[in-house]
Amino acid sequence: MLKRLPFLCAALLALAACSHDSNSGGAPQATAAAATGSSATTPAAGTSTTTPASAPAASGSAAPATAGTAAAAPATTAAAAPAPAATPFVDNGTWVEGKHYFRIDPAQPTSHPGKIEVTEVFSYGCPACNSFHSTVDRIAKGLPSGAVMNYLAASFRPDENWPLYQRAFYAAQALGVVDKTHDAMYDAVWKSGELSTYNLKSSGLKPHAAWPTIEDVAKFYAKYGVDPKEFVAVANSFTVNTQMKRADDLMKAYGVDSTPTMIVNGKYRFTASSAGGYPQAIELTQWLVAKEAAGK
Repeated sequence: MLKRLPFLCAALLALAACSHDSNSGGAPQATAAAATGSSATTPAAGTSTTTPASAPAASGSAAPATAGTAAAAPATTAAAAPAPAATPFVDNGTWVEGKHYFRIDPAQPTSHPGKIEVTEVFSYGCPACNSFHSTVDRIAKGLPSGAVMNYLAASFRPDENWPLYQRAFYAAQALGVVDKTHDAMYDAVWKSGELSTYNLKSSGLKPHAAWPTIEDVAKFYAKYGVDPKEFVAVANSFTVNTQMKRADDLMKAYGVDSTPTMIVNGKYRFTASSAGGYPQAIELTQWLVAKEAAGK
């Protein structure tokens, strides 16, 4: 039984929903986001449920970004097979605004003119994002040629070291290595544990002194040909600091209060929970992309 304990802990973390509300020192808020057709979620014992956001983030958040704010994270798509054909838009009542997805008002500008932009709001430190990121990979591969995948790194859980992971993402993006390190970063946090803030062998957060630092992150990226000193310099640069601020502002403008959250073309927001599960999240993304392509 003791040997199975780490795996049970990891499984619970994978089901967690990462909320804007902070639970200092405790395990991430857990919401069993079904990967099946069921839209119901069952909170784990002793935790609270993160409901799909239907309004801007809770009071106390910074003011929404202005209409002139550009998306902070350009697409990080890797070379792949030719894009699939666009799905014709058909509204048969399957997807309901206000239930499965939510309109962003006002709509926010995107960073890819002429393209339909699909954005995942995520954190490498979020267990639910770790569970969902293979689904996001499928979403990215299934986008038609008129759409592009985009990523927005969140920082709203400083009690779980998320600002570090946000900084790492934008530094890697600036250095042009995100395409080959994005999935590997999740593994470094949730599999090998080399960049984990959580104690994967037991439960709960590591002591603050044992949290990974930007220097630790630089050692990880050195495996991908990045000079550690250059990585630290870029990570602490004005450019990356500006991108982090823009990401925070844009996330608030989207009304995001939990991760992972999907955004379609700056107009629509949904979660796997609101969609009804992981497969449904893929279907809803495709439907909203088709809706935008049809100008509906």
